[in-house]
Amino acid sequence: MAFELPSLPYAFNALEPNIDAKTMEIHHGKHHQGYVNKLNAAVEGTDAANMNDIDEIMANISKLSTGIRNNGGGHFNHSLFWSVMSPNGGGTPSGALSEAIDAAFGSFDEFKSQFSNAAGTRFGSGWAWLIKNGSGKLEVCSTPNQDNPLMDIAEVKGTPILGIDVWEHAYYLNYQNKRPDYVSNFFNVINWDEVAKRFSV
Repeated sequence: MAFELPSLPYAFNALEPNIDAKTMEIHHGKHHQGYVNKLNAAVEGTDAANMNDIDEIMANISKLSTGIRNNGGGHFNHSLFWSVMSPNGGGTPSGALSEAIDAAFGSFDEFKSQFSNAAGTRFGSGWAWLIKNGSGKLEVCSTPNQDNPLMDIAEVKGTPILGIDVWEHAYYLNYQNKRPDYVSNFFNVINWDEVAKRFSV
């Protein structure tokens, strides 16, 4: 099984002014492509080569190499990241997802506050997540580097339905050291239809 870089569902400049075209071009075409290339090399000849998909690799990451952990996580995380953003994004969720957010956090504003805090306080490089845990309830958490909550080594485990990349390469060209501004503007491009679809699975 060879992993491939997924195509972006929109143009590099489609998320401007929230995320600039140059950042998207480098982030997708260089960083994510790099994870895919290194993952394919790391998987070759290992137990991971016989696994069905990236989700199964994540679920068994404790048995696999650091190279597969870092690059497999990078591939999974970025693939999700591109899909949960849209030029027509923003606003607030509706339906079952909205009800689940209210049930878990009390309100959308409180969810937004907790998610922004998780993204803003993740030391160094990493990700913040909205996940559906084993009991079907929503939680906010964060992970270091390219780890994610699907990994069997994650402190907080669950299925990611929304994630934000807070590595500096995700925002530095436009925002420099102002990570909170990047996180705030991320809410303008969230594709809540896609997040709802992931929640309903």
